[in-house]
Amino acid sequence: MASKQAVSTTKAPAPLPQFSLAIKYNGMVYCSGSIGVNPATKKLAEGGIKSETRQAIQNLVAVLEEAGSSLANIVKVNIFLTTMDHFKTMNEAYDEFFGAIEPKPCRTCVAVYQLPFGALVELECTAFLSPEAKL
Repeated sequence: MASKQAVSTTKAPAPLPQFSLAIKYNGMVYCSGSIGVNPATKKLAEGGIKSETRQAIQNLVAVLEEAGSSLANIVKVNIFLTTMDHFKTMNEAYDEFFGAIEPKPCRTCVAVYQLPFGALVELECTAFLSPEAKL
């Protein structure tokens, strides 16, 4: 039976002590939710939903790469918005990263009451590991 392995990187904001950034298991990587916190400043990206979405995805990229995966390997994305009024603008930023990827990952987007640290958006994903990645 395969064992699970935590993924850690300084290129993404450190997780709270209650969870891991991601877990690798059985050829997959399961990423925790990512908000738009800049790992260097430890502050939310300024500029609203588009900037926060970009930073949250960049944080996921850092975690995925550390795990031995990539955006192209994502099979499922879950997005949480504090208001669906941000849906269109969030999608504009999302498309900057996923626009050329085929097939597109499966996706769910829901509105939630609030997110940690006053964030406007949070993204989590599941991806497969690249064949050359260590399991």
